[in-house]
Amino acid sequence: MRCPFCGNDDTQVKDSRPTEDNSAIRRRRFCLACSSRFTTFERVQLRDLIVIKNNGQRVSFDRDKLSRSIHIACRKRRVDEERLERVVNGIQRRLESSGDTEIPSATIGEMVMEALQALDPVAYVRYASVYKDFREARDFEEFVETLGGAEPTAER
Repeated sequence: MRCPFCGNDDTQVKDSRPTEDNSAIRRRRFCLACSSRFTTFERVQLRDLIVIKNNGQRVSFDRDKLSRSIHIACRKRRVDEERLERVVNGIQRRLESSGDTEIPSATIGEMVMEALQALDPVAYVRYASVYKDFREARDFEEFVETLGGAEPTAER
């Protein structure tokens, strides 16, 4: 494993243990050249997934991109990092176990929407605003009204 600080290829594993949800192995490493410590995570990848974008372009599935988009939606919300990681792991597992190697981006977007709806309503609306390409305030109003949890405000 290459050291992220100095680029040295010779690092040593000091501690290994499974993550809380057993989806990865967490390894604490030590660089023999610069004495820095860092953590790596090893995950099982069942198959290579290809994402088919709306324009027909095919790209490799990027777990980090999925994680980033969910983290952005949940920014400044009281959602534990551990719960976010479980959501990302769950979506990745569902995609890998679906049997398909080529997944439409819309399928991934719907899975994220479903997960965020159960996780945090504000994060759900934030993600939906980008995913559904809201253009004006009325788009938000119509979407929030479909949630059913909020009473429409009376005109004053």
